[in-house]
Amino acid sequence: MVFGNIRDRKDYAWLEDVVGKCFDYANTHDLLSFEKGSHTIDGDDLFVNIVEYETTNAADRFWEAHRQYLDLHFMLRGPEQIDVNFIDNMEQKEFVEKDDFLPLEGEPNSHVVLNAGDFLLCYPADAHRTAVKVGEPTTIKKAIFKIKIK
Repeated sequence: MVFGNIRDRKDYAWLEDVVGKCFDYANTHDLLSFEKGSHTIDGDDLFVNIVEYETTNAADRFWEAHRQYLDLHFMLRGPEQIDVNFIDNMEQKEFVEKDDFLPLEGEPNSHVVLNAGDFLLCYPADAHRTAVKVGEPTTIKKAIFKIKIK
């Protein structure tokens, strides 16, 4: 897991080149104006899902991880809490390959709060529970870059 803000991009030069490509895309496109849904960048290897939803109680949300794609959560309008843990600390359910979805159950080890410009990069060992409210429920908008693992 890597948590940061795009304004500090130079500090993350050691990340995979494709992560830098995501940052470039975010800097050269008005993602806040994008319609909700999936937008292709480089075929199945790299695309961005634009989501907009209301945050809620942690108990009303689910845990997940992915095996085929890295998730780069990039906040456009927040705040949103994302609870995190490692999948080895969680009860793993049956992987749904067609959706690249590993459902999990367990408790958070920690959490991050994403505000505009913040990002959270999740690797296959990283469990995450999104859409958790910070204080009161609010409608957030976020770009989730999906980076194929090769």
